[in-house]
Amino acid sequence: MAKFSKSKVPQFSVDVYQNEFLPEGGREVNAIVTVTSTGGGTVGGAVAAPQFYAAGRGADAAVALMVDCSGSMDYPPTKMRNARDATAAAIDALRDGVHFAVIGGTHVAKEVFPGGGRLAVADAQTRDQAKQALRKLSAGGGTAVGTWLGLADRLLSAADVSIRHGILLTDGRNEHESPDDLKAALDACAGRFTCDARGVGTDWEVKEVTGIASAMLGSADIVADPAGLAADFTRMMETAMGKEVADVALRLWTPLGAEIKFVKQVAPTVEELTDRRVEVGPRAGDYPTGSWGDESRDYHVCVQVPNAGLGQEMLAGRVSLVIPGADGGVQNLAQGLVRAVWTDDMTASTSISPQVAHYTGQAELAQVIQQGLDARKAGDADGATAKLGRAVQLAAASGNADTAKLLSKVVDVVDAAEGTVRLKAKVAEADEMTLETRSTKTVRVKK
Repeated sequence: MAKFSKSKVPQFSVDVYQNEFLPEGGREVNAIVTVTSTGGGTVGGAVAAPQFYAAGRGADAAVALMVDCSGSMDYPPTKMRNARDATAAAIDALRDGVHFAVIGGTHVAKEVFPGGGRLAVADAQTRDQAKQALRKLSAGGGTAVGTWLGLADRLLSAADVSIRHGILLTDGRNEHESPDDLKAALDACAGRFTCDARGVGTDWEVKEVTGIASAMLGSADIVADPAGLAADFTRMMETAMGKEVADVALRLWTPLGAEIKFVKQVAPTVEELTDRRVEVGPRAGDYPTGSWGDESRDYHVCVQVPNAGLGQEMLAGRVSLVIPGADGGVQNLAQGLVRAVWTDDMTASTSISPQVAHYTGQAELAQVIQQGLDARKAGDADGATAKLGRAVQLAAASGNADTAKLLSKVVDVVDAAEGTVRLKAKVAEADEMTLETRSTKTVRVKK
């Protein structure tokens, strides 16, 4: 296999799937926008092995590893050891030349390696030194995640790199700062680096961890058994090492008189982007998507257009992928068009695009799982049964086997197609938390 050239960066493409036909008086236009990036740092969906990188390639990145060192990490004592081993495994997955730091997190944030307000540059020696420093990590103190993120931001911003990424591990609730403090830290860090968040064990708050990842355009997951941390950290770091282009925005232009109902990512996970719009000119706004390697994501765009007469056509939206340009402007990577055509052909105007139908169902699936679990926690058995039954029905209809499997640990499925279920009398906390954490994961449309 040939080595990549240093100049080989991902090529972006945009495909739009929609039924552009509207009935007389129809105004709502829905489209699924598939964005694909190819030819970057990954091969066949997996990160290329280090020997496939050309000399100097991939050094344009910095990573901060934030490890929970609060007192609860000592219960059981193996948890802290697993966290140290996982961080060591992630350090081993760093490419040569990548800047990195390790942060120990309690009610304050401490530099574990290299210290002195700086980042180390990954090579055999610094990896070994970092792993030696990990041995000194011990559990004791509280949890104030906002301080961890703040230190990570200060360290990462010191590096002259394009890709800035964090990996955050916690095992407990964020009890030593207020929710407002955490939100302020997330607001300050959003857009400055991306961050994956992991909860280990079952004593942490799902909405806190998923909220951190969502704000920072990263992934969230549960590692119920601390023994699984090393494999998970290795995968996370390999994915981070596959990122090649940072600060990619989805730019949406709409015509005069149009109203944007929503913009959301719908694959590989559901992520609401509507409120993150940044105005960039007349009738145009940017929605952040973070960093990209070799990957494909789907977005659902819904626009309400001004009414028009039968036979008329309108450009309902122009979707572009943009990155900051060298001259202070932007570089356009790819674009796609969303159309509206008014017709009196009932067959044309009433058919729903398979892609739109599929992802509308996947977004509802994520929503009803959350609602069902919230109802269950509140003691509303009827509400929980109805919502989780609908979730089982949607998962079965869309072929979302992973979510169906997770649901089956919380409810007994009587009839999946009808959504008939019974709540289980006893549910393992790890199973309920796994379902909640992974509720936004979707499956792609079957080709």
